Amino acid sequence: MRSDIAKKGTARAPHRSLMKAVGFTDEEIKRPIVGIANSANELIPGHMHLDQIVSAVKAGIRMAGGTPMEFSTIGICDGIAMNHTGMHYSLASRELIADSIEVSAMAHPFDAIVMVPNCDKIVPGMLMAAARLNIPAIVVSGGPMLPGIHPFDKERKIDLISVFEAVGAVKSGRMTQEELTAIEDAACPTCGSCAGMFTANSMNCLTEAIGMGLPGNGTIPAPMSRRLRLAKEAGMAVMELLDKGITPGRIMTSEAFSNALAVDMALGCSTNTVLHLKAIAHEAGIALDLSFINEMSAKIPHLCSLSPGGRDHIVELHNAGGIQAVLKTLLDAGMIDGRCITVTSKTVSENISMNGAVVTDSTVIRPISDPWHKEGGLAVLFGNIAPEGCVVKQSAVKPGMLCHRGPARVFDSEEAATHAIMEGDIEKGDVIVIRYEGPAGGPGMREMLTPTSAIAGMGLDGDVALITDGRFSGGTKGASIGHISPEAMEGGPIAAVHEGDTIAIDIPAKKIELLLSREDIEKRLSSWTRPEPKIKTGYMARYAKMVTSAGNGAVLKSISGQGDLK
Repeated sequence: MRSDIAKKGTARAPHRSLMKAVGFTDEEIKRPIVGIANSANELIPGHMHLDQIVSAVKAGIRMAGGTPMEFSTIGICDGIAMNHTGMHYSLASRELIADSIEVSAMAHPFDAIVMVPNCDKIVPGMLMAAARLNIPAIVVSGGPMLPGIHPFDKERKIDLISVFEAVGAVKSGRMTQEELTAIEDAACPTCGSCAGMFTANSMNCLTEAIGMGLPGNGTIPAPMSRRLRLAKEAGMAVMELLDKGITPGRIMTSEAFSNALAVDMALGCSTNTVLHLKAIAHEAGIALDLSFINEMSAKIPHLCSLSPGGRDHIVELHNAGGIQAVLKTLLDAGMIDGRCITVTSKTVSENISMNGAVVTDSTVIRPISDPWHKEGGLAVLFGNIAPEGCVVKQSAVKPGMLCHRGPARVFDSEEAATHAIMEGDIEKGDVIVIRYEGPAGGPGMREMLTPTSAIAGMGLDGDVALITDGRFSGGTKGASIGHISPEAMEGGPIAAVHEGDTIAIDIPAKKIELLLSREDIEKRLSSWTRPEPKIKTGYMARYAKMVTSAGNGAVLKSISGQGDLK
């Protein structure tokens, strides 16, 4: 066993003594040691109940003959960190989570590991660690929150994004402060990751699709006891993975990433999945080019209309058959590889068969022949303002905004843009440009749910586009184009945009252009001066110096300046 180096033989008597001080018996020490990375805390509704999940995981490990050893990781709630200094630290926490798990699993050489996350950066951070360690591993999330009921329309379901959009409605005089408070009180009624297909649930669903989570991991609601049973099954399953020597390297193959992207397109997941899948693939040693995302989008139709761009929530997706039903739909159409091995120790095809996966509501998971959109949920655009690409959730863009041309309204921070939006300084037809918010320039590539929600709440999401070298919440809808690479802080062309310049967006053609000649752009950039860093001390100052572009997944550079710290 891998753990023998810390527990076996005469020389390891001191080590065993310390384990006994923790409370482990000789019998427990002899068994395989399974680490449990627990991100439970009292900060995040998605994580407030994870101690219960971990207790169930421990029971499953013990039932299967292993010894669980729990340790903690950090977690940040993007919603609470939104639109203030805290959001600088959100994406950067992904690297800390991956690193902390690596450190724990190397210092205490676990034979296998169970990852227990739930929210935005925690899920990809743990998957990155799983790929990096390459010991038997399984992910079991805390599950999605149930949606709330609209206080003034009991037939209508609401979620966190409803509150953000209501703020914009109040600012524009379309809603009273009292109505906002009632929505605020009703929108987030249970524990779990926010109820729509935002980043957290996108990543939990893709964890199941890529094969690193058991069937049901992506969609079983957090309050359901079935989630606890799933956690016990995950504890037992990781012992089977250990027995059979199945590691993440055998699961997270290039074919598995293709499967995950296929499901991504069918569901209409968050734009952040591009950032995170690139980073996970990097850790797994898999090439994942941005142009491949457009290839997948062209082949895989958008089958599910999920919040924020659609009517349904994760609970409806679960009741319609969940991710396994989506996989079956795609498998029957020859759009995924059913031979990929998963954490069940069986293939995708075998899982679908054994679980009797079937679509039980074709209005939630539409057939291939009758999709919501013929193309997948995401698109990558290229052009002179984004030569290394940028990302848009095209399934959440109103048809009239798929092609748009308008004057640039240029802001060098999210705060400046938000102020202009809230004060009514943005006009129909404008293209809002928010720059110096990329991985290095932000630093930390802040999510911008406040400005996009304000635009939607004011009823402008059918008339105004927003482009940025930062990124958006999975709850964003509208013509919101993020991850523009290279970023402004690195002297990318977005740094050359002036107020009033014309920007042309053509999402169907996958193009975005600043209507200036190459010579004019180069002339402007030749006189460009890098601004002072916004954060000059601490972790984020170090992060800003080491992080790569969004087009590379915002992974960290190595000492030589190439790749990440792996």
